[in-house]
Amino acid sequence: MSHLTKEQIDLYNRDGFIAPIDIYSREEAAAIRQELEGLEASYPEAVTGRNRNNVHYVTSLFDKIVHNPDILDAVETLIGKDFLVGGTTLFIKEPEQRGFISWHQDARYIGLEPENWVTAWLALSDVTTENGCMYMWPGSHLEGAREHLDTFDEENLLTRGQTVQNVPTNDTIPVALKAGQLSLHHPWVVHGSGHNSSKSRRIGFAIQSYIGTNVDSVYGKIFVQQARGSDTYRYHQHTPRPSSVMAEQDVEFRDKANEALKAIFYRGAKKIGKY
Repeated sequence: MSHLTKEQIDLYNRDGFIAPIDIYSREEAAAIRQELEGLEASYPEAVTGRNRNNVHYVTSLFDKIVHNPDILDAVETLIGKDFLVGGTTLFIKEPEQRGFISWHQDARYIGLEPENWVTAWLALSDVTTENGCMYMWPGSHLEGAREHLDTFDEENLLTRGQTVQNVPTNDTIPVALKAGQLSLHHPWVVHGSGHNSSKSRRIGFAIQSYIGTNVDSVYGKIFVQQARGSDTYRYHQHTPRPSSVMAEQDVEFRDKANEALKAIFYRGAKKIGKY
């Protein structure tokens, strides 16, 4: 069992995030990465562009990760015993890539209310300051929603290039992780990440997010899987787990789910980005 300790819960409540949490051994993480890179070789468009979203619907590899009991134990400690898998995103920064993720809050555009949810971020490679790890602004979740500016920067890996202005960068903390380690962060904590200036890939898999069954999607329809417990609210459509790798019916469903997600992310936007 991998439930968080009282000390970890207190840190999460104070800072808005907790890391690192050991989930996979280095050998297990290396095997997952090898399987991911085999998927990329066999299906070149499987995880690129908008297809980086909801990859857990089309491959058993990522489906097993989102239902990993150790991850679910940690999440249960924060949001209770009844919760769902709301979506996933692969964040891959290639060697010496200029791509970055601007300062933002996950809750700003996704429309999940109330705030009984958490984002899990799993490192599938070592994640360092050199290759573009996340930085968190501790305590920034305590003030709730902040204004974001949509930049649509070509190098920004977020949908709109949405950016919180005037973040005190000297107060932010790098979240370096070893392959196989996890971080958990609050919907309103301000965070971002820089360029990969190294000669190796930076690979992260975000479960965005685990949501309590009492959480509704107020901006549009989303699809979910049961993670733990039961869902008496039935706010969302439940979906089956993938039957194999890139099965036709699973890919069609993934595309449907991503269209629904796009409608939420770009709600009120002046244009549509590449993600």
